Amino acid sequence: MHRCFPPVIRQDTRLLVLGSLPGRASLAAGRYYAHPRNLFWRLIGAATGRELESLAYEARLAALLDAGVGLWDTVAAAERPGSLDADIRLHQPSDLAALVATLPKLRVIAFNGDTAARIGRRELSEVPGLALIDLPSSSPAYASLPYEKKLEAWRALSAYL
Repeated sequence: MHRCFPPVIRQDTRLLVLGSLPGRASLAAGRYYAHPRNLFWRLIGAATGRELESLAYEARLAALLDAGVGLWDTVAAAERPGSLDADIRLHQPSDLAALVATLPKLRVIAFNGDTAARIGRRELSEVPGLALIDLPSSSPAYASLPYEKKLEAWRALSAYL
């Protein structure tokens, strides 16, 4: 059984980016978006106007928090033989509504990929007053959409910061 990492949040979090479940490289490294070909740090850096890729992991997290951005996953635990979202089985959803209730300045939740959006929207269907944005996945497994198109979608998050 694979488990998600704890949420990276502060009381002043305005934007929460939700993935599905960390992949094999991230689980092995013990950090979000650790696969070297995952575009997350490049995309969220463009949205926040901060260079994140060159920073050490803890500094990346601190820069995100300073920008009002938090991270977590829609899947608390699941069986998954590899890193593909399509292989997630027997998932237990994260308690997103409980987390959202602790974030008084939260304005928007962005879902990193279709699986995160499908699970997250179901878990947050009863939570009013938040913008929900589906983003193209930053995963290297989702290479059918060119980087420039992904970047355009992710840059739209800057309006909420």
